[in-house]
Amino acid sequence: MILNKSPFTTRFLSSSASTMVPFRCRTFSVSPLSKSFSFISPRTIWKFSQTRAALVDGRFFASFATSASSWANDNNSNDDEDDGKWDLKTCNNKNRNSNQDRREQNGSGTVDDLNHDIDKASLSSSFFFHHHHDHYRNNPSDRDVTAMTAAAWKQNLGRGQDDAWLKGPRPHSWFTGLHPKNCPGIDQSGTVLHSLPLINLSNLTRQKVQDYFDNTWTLFETLFAGLHGEEGFYRPAPHGLRHPHIFYYGHTACLYINKLRVAGLLSRPVNQYFESIFEVGVDEMLWDDMHKNDMLWPMVSQVWHYRRQVYQTVTQQVIQQQFSDYDHGTNAVVDQSNPLWALFMAMEHERIHLETSSVLFRETPHHLVQTPHYWPSLHPSASSKFDASLEKSIHTPPRSASHDHYKTSHPITGGDYPANAMVEVPHELTITLGKPLDFPSFGWDNEYGTRTVTVPPFAASQYMISNGEYWHFVADGAGYRTREYWCDQGWAWRTFRNAKRPSFWQPAGPDGSHEYRLRTIFDVIPMPWDWPVDVNYYEAKAFCRWKTLSRGGPDRYASTTAQTASYKESTSFRLLTEAEHHVLRGSSHNLDSARRDSLADKVMTNSGHVFADDDGLTCTAANLNLSFGSQSPVNGFAPSDTGHYNVTGNAWEWTEDHFNPLDDFKVHPVYDDFSTPCFDGKHNIIVGGSFISTGDEASVFARFHFRPHFLQHSGFRVVTSEHNAPVKHLAASAGGNLESAGLGSECASNDGNKSSDDGGSSSSTSSGSTTTNTYESEATLHMYLGLHYLNSGRKENVSPIIPHDNAPYHGLSFPQRVAQLLVSLQPQSKSNALDVGCAVGGASFELARHFDSVDAFDYSHSFIQAAKRMQSVTEEVHFRLPLEGNIHEVIRAEHPEYMTPALRSKVNFFTGDACQLPLMKSQGLLDIYDGVIMSNLLCRLSDPVSCLNALPLIVKNGGIVVLVTPFTWLSEFTPLQNWLGGYYDSNKNEAVWSQDRLKHIMESNGFEKIHEEDIPLLIREHARKYQYIVSQASGWRKSI
Repeated sequence: MILNKSPFTTRFLSSSASTMVPFRCRTFSVSPLSKSFSFISPRTIWKFSQTRAALVDGRFFASFATSASSWANDNNSNDDEDDGKWDLKTCNNKNRNSNQDRREQNGSGTVDDLNHDIDKASLSSSFFFHHHHDHYRNNPSDRDVTAMTAAAWKQNLGRGQDDAWLKGPRPHSWFTGLHPKNCPGIDQSGTVLHSLPLINLSNLTRQKVQDYFDNTWTLFETLFAGLHGEEGFYRPAPHGLRHPHIFYYGHTACLYINKLRVAGLLSRPVNQYFESIFEVGVDEMLWDDMHKNDMLWPMVSQVWHYRRQVYQTVTQQVIQQQFSDYDHGTNAVVDQSNPLWALFMAMEHERIHLETSSVLFRETPHHLVQTPHYWPSLHPSASSKFDASLEKSIHTPPRSASHDHYKTSHPITGGDYPANAMVEVPHELTITLGKPLDFPSFGWDNEYGTRTVTVPPFAASQYMISNGEYWHFVADGAGYRTREYWCDQGWAWRTFRNAKRPSFWQPAGPDGSHEYRLRTIFDVIPMPWDWPVDVNYYEAKAFCRWKTLSRGGPDRYASTTAQTASYKESTSFRLLTEAEHHVLRGSSHNLDSARRDSLADKVMTNSGHVFADDDGLTCTAANLNLSFGSQSPVNGFAPSDTGHYNVTGNAWEWTEDHFNPLDDFKVHPVYDDFSTPCFDGKHNIIVGGSFISTGDEASVFARFHFRPHFLQHSGFRVVTSEHNAPVKHLAASAGGNLESAGLGSECASNDGNKSSDDGGSSSSTSSGSTTTNTYESEATLHMYLGLHYLNSGRKENVSPIIPHDNAPYHGLSFPQRVAQLLVSLQPQSKSNALDVGCAVGGASFELARHFDSVDAFDYSHSFIQAAKRMQSVTEEVHFRLPLEGNIHEVIRAEHPEYMTPALRSKVNFFTGDACQLPLMKSQGLLDIYDGVIMSNLLCRLSDPVSCLNALPLIVKNGGIVVLVTPFTWLSEFTPLQNWLGGYYDSNKNEAVWSQDRLKHIMESNGFEKIHEEDIPLLIREHARKYQYIVSQASGWRKSI
């Protein structure tokens, strides 16, 4: 086997093969001269073994995994011996010593030495990979991988005395930093460790930094004291999507060293091997990606030893040295430009994994966990006997004495859980997202920047959806058995996982009886029906769909206002958006108040026990910052100013928004890939924090995210609105999926890239949806303003096209040319016209030159707002015209000189859905028209046939319809089964063309084709890049 020297790409070549096969591997480098070995994940080896082009040498293949433990021991062999606090008597010393002796003789770390370091037991287990190589190469199904992983992880067990040491309460020496009883954050009784407030970076002393570090470090180790025996450290999660606990036990320590080295505060590794294998965590990827656990990990005692070294390094070489001058009256200030930002980054990273690891604990078999000493207790509502002294200081909502709170099935509204009304936010509001650069706390890169969002009126459920409410979806609604409630990706996830209920619900009776208990982090307790249900995005969306179709089943939503009641029967349920969440926050604990006064971000002042001691009567009280070790009732604590409960804390809330960058987003060089890999249209934002969210996670500025199939301590509340939701969506990357906020079958479907905008307008991606909109971004809005208003830039001396030979000026003024085409086809009357998908109104205003009145609607709220501003006689509209890179020119949007205010006033702009024309007609939003245009819209509709079939309802006899489309079909917008053409008919084995199908549909609806031509379109991306599109335009006259 040949190993090519490359730090990023490793190439293998078998002696029997002639093809070089590259593999990307961040943590592997080999020198062919010295044969010194750093690390390669067995997952990478397994992936390579599936490739037919080459085979890995069996002997080398086997030895990698089996030697990992001894290699880790060797890296620690020269470390200082324990000072006597370590009470684990042996750590596989026999193998460690023999391996070390051999390396002293032969030279440490060579491939030859590694091949000698195989005992029979290790060889037997590791050769499992090689022995089954041909089988997995030819049958690499997920079931096979699961079977392989199931056998592989057990080789980590029984290698020393760790198992006995890890059973039962942890000894004092378990804590590599401060013991909890001596740690900042311990309560007055000395029995419970809570989180400290988020540290203020504008007023630092050495002691304050040390206290926050100790609190962070010890909280994490207290959680991991909850694993009973060594098996819990190595057993993969049941879904196989995350590393085992042993990885995260080492990962947070590793990141301190690696990031402090990147920042220049440390010059050398503590353990290079560990800082390789523990460096890179996993994004949860696809729900069937189960290749993360097939390796031999270090022993727990070895990682314990590493953590102790890291704690000492950070304390002595960073905190004590870097803050030595800040003890007596002078305070340090740390901002993003300071290398010490990396220290606080590592602390907040560990706090993230405190929470995400606690979720994995809830998924670990119950017999492998134990409740650790000093961990916050469950909320008092989990017990049938309430401590009277606690009830005086902790708000616990009363329950009806007539109902058994601990029943396992058939919960009753108003008794076991509260009735959940829809509470209206009746007025349009403006929210500005983003954290100021000078805010005195650490923040992740995605929090900075700004975006102003207009939030139309909406109504949201008073409470988060409780276990009791969700039970009716599971049982009465047959929710997990009914395909109709799930989007395609959601149903694929559900069937692959064979999900029948929320993941943390545990059966308490025969299958089908729908009797359940609840798994918390360490316990299984009687089901608290009034706690928020923990579900993923797909499960939350399925509930919304069920509520929409069944109008709520036994818990049909009531409204707190007549206004809400007037539209609740005709709208769909969906999830919150990020902007709507910030509307629901109390006025004393929201973005604006925190920007005015940093102390209004309550995590800056409130430790966990302060949140817990709150009387529950103020809107800032919350189950947050580890007040408790569990969730609490959804009607616990006081509501926000808008009347909504648990807006912060208790459980995260899923939103419809894709994780996205704010305007002026910049990565931080110390952690340049924290956010950007997830700006992919495959991750949804979660908001509000949970009971275990601490530090920056509990901040009002926090912006976190997960893939839709991933489970966190996360729930949801439902929303209805007559308006488009202020949602931010990103197009999915190649091969990915676009998470639609719609309620149709395609909430997660995309088989390719969105290659162009096509100059069309926005539309819903599912029939009846009130939320989905890929076109709401500011950049897209500015692009469309440039497309629709050609006169823009003349005063600034900016040309729409760089003048050059054969410049495609014929592609300009596309909206106006579409409107003129309708006029040229001579409708019988010119009383009124309709612009379907009007975007920012360029074609609508052109129609007003020839028709007495024009109706124009678009699915995008921001487009309609821009069109109305262009209609105003007093308001100026400016937009950014990209020139090169981040360089742009701000120009004024200009009408042609002939477009007078009188002409502009003839247009009526409003939001609407082209897939809901009959509904809009019945609501009086649409008339019957002499002329209708649809510009580059058809292939952006989720159900184009339904739109075409509705045209006879809104077109007068003799009226003209102009359809312009490039037939750019993308499943991102239109489910494959709804495409007019652009595919092969498998039955007839022939191509289906969109224009043929369009002709058939229009003729069957009573329209005659009277015109056809190709219309070019030019869209500017920047000064030297344009999209050139040729759309097919067809004219249709309705039969008289």
